[in-house]
Amino acid sequence: MRLALLLAFLVIAVAVAARSGGYERAYRAAVRPQLAGGPETLVTEADLAPLPEPVRNYLRRAGAVGRPRVRNFRATFTGTFRNGLKAPWMDFRSEQYDFVDRPARMFLMRGSLRGVPARGLHLFQDGAASMRIQLASLFQVVDARGPEMDQGETVTWFNDLCLFAPAALIDPRIEWEPEGPAAARARVRLGRVAVGALLRFSPVGDLVDFVSEDRFLSADGKSFRRYPWSTPAGDYRDVAGRRVPGYGEAVWHTPEGPYCYGRFHLADIQYNCGPDSL
Repeated sequence: MRLALLLAFLVIAVAVAARSGGYERAYRAAVRPQLAGGPETLVTEADLAPLPEPVRNYLRRAGAVGRPRVRNFRATFTGTFRNGLKAPWMDFRSEQYDFVDRPARMFLMRGSLRGVPARGLHLFQDGAASMRIQLASLFQVVDARGPEMDQGETVTWFNDLCLFAPAALIDPRIEWEPEGPAAARARVRLGRVAVGALLRFSPVGDLVDFVSEDRFLSADGKSFRRYPWSTPAGDYRDVAGRRVPGYGEAVWHTPEGPYCYGRFHLADIQYNCGPDSL
């Protein structure tokens, strides 16, 4: 009897260990092939000419002009997250890579909910997206994929570029439309998916909000509801000559009112990363 219990315990322990490292391995396997180097070209004032004036001002203020175009970036965050309006907040730390030329986004989150470890993995590449969430290093509680995820992660990828790699906004895949002196509308197409957003800027030219109606809320990865989604940002700072927001929120605008589900504090960001960054 004791031997049987011991063997059962060992099987569970091995399964937990294997699953706990599974997300990390999948994350690294997705990132590694994307980290090849590329030509380094500088952003010039002439590159800004096709953009609406608020976007031109934003790129200048962000320090994009005279610096290399962004091929990719790696960012780490700390913050809090919740999976429902009345759900408890969970502390987390996340790491992500975003790639521009071959659009991709890999996001790995580690957290703890009332002492129970939680992990999340978002992968977006070749136009396809998936989201997996795991509790207690063993139980996968969300496994989402499909057209709603593909479209939603396209929005998230574009949102990341707008906030943290504005030099990447000089891109023929993005169509711009002026929206007054302090806003602009953008539409970006990646393959079969096209998404739009409204960008709002502060009086001094920082991007302070991004609003899109092309994303879907899902708590379980099975049912999806389309609501406006925004990412108000602030606490701007200079990082290696580039001006980026140090704090941001992720907010759903539901019929019952706004629902903030994520608060993000930038810990570190690196641009045009090579294989040694992983």
